[in-house]
Amino acid sequence: MPIESMLLAVNSNFLVFSVSSDDMMGQSFASLVSTVAAAESAIGLAIFVITFRVRGTIAVESINSIQGSGPFSLDERIRF
Repeated sequence: MPIESMLLAVNSNFLVFSVSSDDMMGQSFASLVSTVAAAESAIGLAIFVITFRVRGTIAVESINSIQGSGPFSLDERIRF
C-alpha cells in the first residue's frame, strides 16, 4: 500500500506541474508510471494465482523457493 500511495503522489505532482507549465511531458510520464504499476500488480496477482493452483494454498510458510526443481519447474504443466 505505501508504494501505491507514493506513486499516486508522484503522479499528482507530475500532472500539476505539467498543467502549470503547459508541458505534456509530465502527463505522458504519469501515464507511463501508472501503466508500469498496473503491470506490476498484474504480475504479482498472476504469481499468487499460479501458486494457489499448483500448491492449493498461498501460505508463505510453505514456499521455500521458486527456483530449481519442484512445483515451479519448467517440466511440470499447469492445468487450467
